[in-house]
Amino acid sequence: MAVGTRAVAGRRTAGVATTLTLKIVADENIPGLQRDPDHGVKLSRVAGRGIQAEHLTDADILLVRSVTRVDQSLLSESPVRFVGSATSGFDHIDRTYLQRRGIVFAHAPGANANAVVEYVLTAIAAVGDTLEELLHGAAVGIIGYGHVGSALAARLHDLGIDHKVYDPWLDPAVVGSAASLDDVLDCSVVTLHPELTHAKPWPSYHLLGAEELSQLRPNTLLINASRGAIIDNQALL
Repeated sequence: MAVGTRAVAGRRTAGVATTLTLKIVADENIPGLQRDPDHGVKLSRVAGRGIQAEHLTDADILLVRSVTRVDQSLLSESPVRFVGSATSGFDHIDRTYLQRRGIVFAHAPGANANAVVEYVLTAIAAVGDTLEELLHGAAVGIIGYGHVGSALAARLHDLGIDHKVYDPWLDPAVVGSAASLDDVLDCSVVTLHPELTHAKPWPSYHLLGAEELSQLRPNTLLINASRGAIIDNQALL
């Protein structure tokens, strides 16, 4: 309760006693959101793919996953002052627009790293004799050495499994086991973990196209644990 002039999330009330409510619009599939928010918070849950500008006309906060494109067309008529993404990647967020509008942005790099590593190891163990081959000297090729790629490399090291890493954005001395893309594509298992970017000189968009895919061995296990567009899926088909 306040008397006088007070600003919250870009809205002002003047000269009257008022109770301020923080209004949040969130993807309904984000885990951990309180079913009954604290007093002073109004939470609206919307399907991520269905979040539209009309849902945000009086919202202070927007919480999304990767299925919601956040840009000028979504936010231009809204008073949103904070956008949070429960994801490691942020290619679905127009951060330049948010910065221009003074909208604060946060995401969750590394939050799912351990889960993705466990998924990759599970996939390896589930496919034929792949795990046995790796334990007897075959190698895993890792593309991308961020939160997930580096965690996977550490786990493979602990298991005594040989691995090679391709990440041209990083100093080879930092990466360890650094190799060329050709060497990584020659491995028995190739697993993808770069962020999706069009940035030059090493864009990851369609990093594996027809030419790169043709280099894979006939029995290579290819795991894309990153964004779909890292691979040219038409070439893959």
